[in-house]
Amino acid sequence: MKIIDAHIHFSNICSFHETAEKQSFVSYSKEGLLKEFEESDVILGIGMGLTETKGIGFPDPEAKTPMGLDLDPTLPKNIVYSVGINPYTVNDSSLISLEEELKKDKVVGIKIYLGYYPFYAYDEIYHPIYVLAEKYNLPVVFHTGDTYSERGLLKYSHPLTLDEVAVRYRNVRFIMAHFGDPWVLTGAEVVYKNSNMYADLSGLIVGTEKELKNYSEGRFLDHLRHALVYCDHYDRLLFGTDWPLAPIKPYIEFIQQLIPKKFHEDVFFNNALRVFPKIRKWIL
Repeated sequence: MKIIDAHIHFSNICSFHETAEKQSFVSYSKEGLLKEFEESDVILGIGMGLTETKGIGFPDPEAKTPMGLDLDPTLPKNIVYSVGINPYTVNDSSLISLEEELKKDKVVGIKIYLGYYPFYAYDEIYHPIYVLAEKYNLPVVFHTGDTYSERGLLKYSHPLTLDEVAVRYRNVRFIMAHFGDPWVLTGAEVVYKNSNMYADLSGLIVGTEKELKNYSEGRFLDHLRHALVYCDHYDRLLFGTDWPLAPIKPYIEFIQQLIPKKFHEDVFFNNALRVFPKIRKWIL
C-alpha cells in the first residue's frame, strides 16, 4: 500500500534534535528520513513549515512569516510543505511574501501553530491567511491539543475553537492536527459537524517502537478509540507521524490497529490527495 505521511517536520529545531538524540530512535537528517520512507512505503511527506531564531527556541516570536523547512539545504523530491505562520510577524509585507510563497509548486498548504502562539484560530490576525487559502485552494493545518513546549498555552489549541472558523470560511479545507488530543471527542464532533474540517492522526504518541506498543495496549487509548467511532468519518482522517517525534514504520502499524482495514487506503493515501490537491503533481 502506498502511503502519504501528511505531517512531518524537516526544520532545524533544537527540541527536535534533542528528542531524536535522547531517545536514539530516529536519525533526524535528510538521509535518515529517506531511509525510513523507503522502509515504510511512504512515497510523499508533507512538512510543516517551522523555523526558529538561533538561541530563542520555539515558539519563536522573531521567526519570519512564511516559515519553511531548513533542516537541509535541499529538499528531497518526495517532500513538499505547508508554510508556517507566525502571527507576530504577519503584516502587509509578510502577506505579500506569503502570497508569493503559496504560488510555489512545493507549497501545498498553510500551517498555523495554535497554542504555541497566544491567538485563537478565529482571531482577526489570521483572517487574511484564510482569504489567501481560499484564493489558492490550499488547506490550512492547525496545531491542536497538547503542546510540545511548556511555553504553550492550551486554551488556544482546544479543538472547539476551530468550529467558528470552519463555519465562517466554508470554502476552505481545515485540518485539525493531532485530532485535538487529548480532547479528541470534542475534535471528533467538530469534524463530524463541519464538512470542511479534517483531522490528521499524527503525534498521538511520542517515543520509540517499544513505547508505541506499550501505549497501544491497555486503556491509555480508550479516549481515542471512542472518538474515532463517534466521528465515523474515515473519509476525513489523514495519516501523519509528526516525525521525528516517532519512528515511521512502527507509527504506521500503530495507526493501522486503530483504523478498520477497509478504510486504510483512504486514511493512508486517498484522503490526502483530496485535501492537498497540489500533491498530485508529485506522486501521480
